[in-house]
Amino acid sequence: MNLTAINHVPKSNYAYAYNENELHVRIRTAKNDCDKVEIIYGIKYDWKNNESHVMKKVLSDELYDYYQFNIVTNDTRIGYYFGLEQGNEKIYYTEVGFVDKFNDDLAYCYFFQYPYINPTDVHKQPSWIKDSIFYQIFVERFYNGDVNNSPSNLSNWNDAPKPKSFFGGDLEGIISKLDYLYDLGVNCIYLTPIFQSPSNHKYDIVNYFEIDHFFGDKEIFKELVDKAHEKGIRIVLDAVFNHSSNLFEPFQDVTLKGKESKYYDWFFIDEYPLKTNPPSYKTFGYVSYMPKLNTANPEVKEYLLSAIKYWTTEFHIDGWRLDVSDEIDHMFWREFRNLVKEINEDIIIIGENWHNALPWLMGDQFDSVMNYPVTKLCLDFFARNEISPRQFEANLSSLLIRYPDQVNEAMLNLLDSHDTERFLYSCTEKKDLLKNAAAFLFAYKGMPCTYYGTEIGMTGGYDPGCRRGFDWNKENWDMDLYQYYKKLISIRKDEKALQYGDISFHSTDKLFVMNRTFNNETIKILINITNQTVNYNVAETNCNTVTELLNETKYNKDDGEINLVIPANSSLYLKLV
Repeated sequence: MNLTAINHVPKSNYAYAYNENELHVRIRTAKNDCDKVEIIYGIKYDWKNNESHVMKKVLSDELYDYYQFNIVTNDTRIGYYFGLEQGNEKIYYTEVGFVDKFNDDLAYCYFFQYPYINPTDVHKQPSWIKDSIFYQIFVERFYNGDVNNSPSNLSNWNDAPKPKSFFGGDLEGIISKLDYLYDLGVNCIYLTPIFQSPSNHKYDIVNYFEIDHFFGDKEIFKELVDKAHEKGIRIVLDAVFNHSSNLFEPFQDVTLKGKESKYYDWFFIDEYPLKTNPPSYKTFGYVSYMPKLNTANPEVKEYLLSAIKYWTTEFHIDGWRLDVSDEIDHMFWREFRNLVKEINEDIIIIGENWHNALPWLMGDQFDSVMNYPVTKLCLDFFARNEISPRQFEANLSSLLIRYPDQVNEAMLNLLDSHDTERFLYSCTEKKDLLKNAAAFLFAYKGMPCTYYGTEIGMTGGYDPGCRRGFDWNKENWDMDLYQYYKKLISIRKDEKALQYGDISFHSTDKLFVMNRTFNNETIKILINITNQTVNYNVAETNCNTVTELLNETKYNKDDGEINLVIPANSSLYLKLV
């Protein structure tokens, strides 16, 4: 047995409270190394009544197997250790290491423990996440609903964008297209920043308490939120707290007065007088017009949190996406969470962390992050064909084991965004590859998010190419792709297994196979990314009927196998009941 591969860490993604009476426990072993893994657990103060249960292998990557057991109990003062078997060999894994025999009389010295599930420590997610269908809108490029508030230097809507061009998209434009979004099936809109800013993207904010005048005003924004809510559509705003605009009044004061400015410590000034090339102050990246804010400064913190309180309370928004969230101190985010959850515990908090974000996702800061690691895997698998189905599922397993289950359920899964090239562009305009990736996205655990226009076949390279104006001329739409997206969204909203189900992988050398199982229903997702047909046998014995949901085809099982031929570059959703 490979002992060096075995790992467990209490109070981490390997042992966490799922709710007030449920503890999820995981252990890692070397791949295909153990015949049986048990957890022996009991109440710390009543150890003589401990129980032993076989753990389920839930995930595997290229090096490891991961086992999990969920302990449901009213007394959450839990002690536990593990028994591992390989052939005739059996060892026990405890807090002090490996032993051949476990002395129950001294259990309190050796077992792992979860001392107590304090309800206030449980990572509680918003109640609506599992049925959410997100849609990201780059506000300046969605639709110009009010030409009277448009910039004077307006580009033609259909022109290719440049880094500093304006097209006139605004909040009124989103209001006028709510019927389109409702008909598409989305129920949550994530907006790029809407606050006062000199740029088209608004990630350099001048005033955190005002709507940008090119977008509208507070009355228009309130109308947007109210009308969206009437249609069952939630609104999530973008918060930019890592940095501001250099036109932000406090930074202008520092520029003028230097160390005499009362705002000098609002920023990270290395040298005065200020220089911009290179900047003599900390910035977002090396962008001189985006000075970094000192969020540990009590006055900065008070200013930013008061803005959050204002927009959350006055306009009844449903969540915040947090720009460059991994460069801001953890204490700020803890206070941020406490503030917004006191206003409304159902508000969602989504960080922009492009890498492993576990330190932010233990229940005291974010609910989830934008799942860019999955985006990267989808590019490797669907768009570039650089990894096999088995490698794809192994890498997905590595990502799923990073986080507690309630975090995976809330991850914002996306194929593209304002910060990436469009997925269809990455697919060299091959629509079938995008359709396969979308089929995966809407079946995967977490919250699927569509970047505006992806559903009609919009393409374009990295910024500014990915930020074209939405083409509202239906004659230019890829209607097959549009209808496919509508179908995927409809299935996701109808099928509880895709919303609530456990996830498992069963890929072959040529076919990606993913199961989502809830109660007695399983939806089996089959994706063929090859240029040839692939045969697949549905041999499950615990189902009576099989329905293919995308094409609405029913198969008669008759207690035998169903032999399917998966066309080249295509996907199937098989519902097994």
